[in-house]
Parts: sequence; C-alpha cells; structure tokens
Amino acid sequence: MSTFTRPTAQRSRPGACMLHNDSSEGIGFSVSELNDVRHVFVSAVPRQGTGLEEQTHDALRTIADVFKDEGLHGAIVHQAVFVKDLDKVETCRNIIKDFYQDQLPATSYIPQPPCEGKELAIEALGVGCRRGEVQIRRYCEQMVVTEHSGTSWIHAANLFPDPRPESVYDRSLITFEKISQMLAKCNVRYEQVIRTWLYLGDIVGPEGDTQRYKELNRARTDFYRNFSFGMGRTPPGHRGEVFPGSTGIGTSGKGVMMSCIAVETSRPDLMLIPLENPQQVSAFDYGEHYSPKSPKFARAMAVAAGNSATIFISGTASITESETRCIGDVEGQTQLTLDNIAALISGDNFCRHGVPGLGATLDDLALVRVYIKRQEDFEKVRAVCRQRFGERPTIYAVADVCRPDLLVEIEGIAFTGRS
Repeated sequence: MSTFTRPTAQRSRPGACMLHNDSSEGIGFSVSELNDVRHVFVSAVPRQGTGLEEQTHDALRTIADVFKDEGLHGAIVHQAVFVKDLDKVETCRNIIKDFYQDQLPATSYIPQPPCEGKELAIEALGVGCRRGEVQIRRYCEQMVVTEHSGTSWIHAANLFPDPRPESVYDRSLITFEKISQMLAKCNVRYEQVIRTWLYLGDIVGPEGDTQRYKELNRARTDFYRNFSFGMGRTPPGHRGEVFPGSTGIGTSGKGVMMSCIAVETSRPDLMLIPLENPQQVSAFDYGEHYSPKSPKFARAMAVAAGNSATIFISGTASITESETRCIGDVEGQTQLTLDNIAALISGDNFCRHGVPGLGATLDDLALVRVYIKRQEDFEKVRAVCRQRFGERPTIYAVADVCRPDLLVEIEGIAFTGRS
C-alpha cells in the first residue's frame, strides 16, 4: 500500500498558491486559499503496481491521503483520468466507481497515454472552506455541484453520444445537447458554461473532404448560435463576442467526449472576464483556411469575485497572430506556448481588458496539463516546463494537437488576488 507524507507548503503573496510537488514521488499538489475557500489540486502518477488495477488503487490512495491531510476528506469534486489503453477505459471506470462508492467525483476518462509509461494518471480537484460551508451535491458520476460564497460551480464530465452516429458533426451536436440537458437538471443553462474540454479521436484525420477537427468546429458554431455567453457579467465597456474557455485535443480511437464547468451565482460582484492574447488573433476570428467555421472559444476565462480571480487557461500552443511558429522545434514551441500563457494572464492584459489590479504569472499556476504529440519529446518538454514554472501538479499526456505542425499544447488554472 502506498503512503504519502505531506511536506510543509509555503504561503506566498495574497492570491497565489501554497505549492508542493515532488515529481520523483509521482505526486504533485497545490493548495490555494482565496476568500476563505480552499482549493486543492492533485496530480498522481502511480508509483507502485504492475497492472491497471494495482496502479489505479495506488494513485487513488495517494490522492485520498493528500485530501485527508488537507482536511478535505470526501471533498473531491472533479477528476480527469488519463488512460493508456482505450480498451481498458471501462475496466478503469469500474475500479474507480468501486473505490469512491457514494463519494464519486464528476470523472472523465480520457484515452491519452501518460508520458511516464504508466497505465494511467489522475488529476483531482477538491474544495473546502475555513469559515462558512461548502455544500457538495453529487448527482451522478457525470455531474457534481459545489456551492459556497453565493456561487454554484457545476462540473459535468464524460459526456458522449449514445447511440453514436458516424459523422463527427452529428456526434458533436448530440454531445453538446447532452451537456445542455445535464445542466438543466440543476436549472443551469448552457450559456452559463465558462470552460469546456472537447476530446476528439483522430483529431487531424480526414472527415469526408475536410478534417475531423473542422467538423467539430462547425458543430460548435451551429450549437452556440442559440446562446449568449457571459451572463451580462463581463467588464464594463467589454466589446466583442464572448465564448467559454476551451481545449480541443486529440485522443486514441475515433470517439467524441466532452466535459465542462458552469457557474450559477447570486453575487452582484462576480465578473466573467474573457481574456484574449494581444500576441494572437482570437481563435473565433481565424480565417476560413484554418477552419470554415472558426473555433469558438476564449483564450482564457477569468472568474473574479471579491479580491480574487480564478483563471481557466484554454489549450494554448506556439501560435502568434494566427500562424504556427517554431515548426519542428518542440523546445521552441514549448517556450513560446508558455510565453503566450504568461502574456495572457498578466496584469497588463487584465488592464487591457478593463480590469486593473488583477493579474498572474506562471508562478501562480495551480494545475497544468501538457499534451505532447510525440512520446520521444517528453523529456525535452518536461525540462522546459520545469525551468519555466517549477514544480507544479502537472499531467503529461501523449495526444495529437489540432494542427499537424503543432507538437505541444498546454492548459492550466491560475489564481490571483488584487494587489
């Protein structure tokens, strides 16, 4: 049985995270306390076991130990499981359901092999309060709602079409509609979604006379016509379209699967800030040669309330303006991708969006996912990431990216407080 001993995490400036990560142990975690709400993020790669069942239990026990030590036993609300073998997803799902019983988080099973060569890797999020109360409502393994500080966070996970039509367009439309129906169970509308994950098998493969990712974008465009995002909570003077933050990323197989986070609030001060990168053309303004229907997402979505903000950073790559840079150079692409994230979440960019006083750096990242096209690039990419943002809870997974010339894509969550 694995055991985990928690080292002392250091507090840093208001709005930043207390962080610990020891990658040699295969476990990373961060703790952020903002407005008396404690967020704990954990990434776990199995350290023991030779098969799927042993490695799954090792990772789950390690995660449980971290949350127990943080005083958040039973508080895991969202989980992403990266599975090496597509054919073992259902077996893994049954193991995890049996482990959690009635405390099951909203869990996505993503057929992307962990770069470390293990059967799986797990990313988990839990929430608690020092004062007041966090209420957790577990509807099913696909939806969990947390309520605190006048706000509900709705986590919907692992939604896919069933029955499964052949075309990517039809599969995607059906899945978007399933998310909408799932959210309606707790009286939430799809236009309250702030962050999505769109997983697509063979993402750059052909689909008729076009490409599979382009057909997903066409379905997203058509579905989003019915919604007005932002809930009237964007910064004063905001102009332009509003879309959720998002990652569209490849997986094994040919399937479509989606997850999302939505927000419902009674707080008059909660603000939604769709962030765009001044170094990039907004994805929804891309020309038709990239996709006849452009990708409808914000580069990041910040949720600000009180003196703090949570920044959901969309999948980001080595693109400036609208062009891929550093072609063939995975280290260069990783550096530029992190430059893009740094510019996106910076204080200068928040000011540019009409919200002075907020802003983050790479040091404020609480959780990171790094998608790498080629397994052989793993060590190079990891070295750059460690040099740029240090030891953070990070998942490295082998996954195809939405352009054939992109070798790496990075997303994350950062926290910031007003200076």
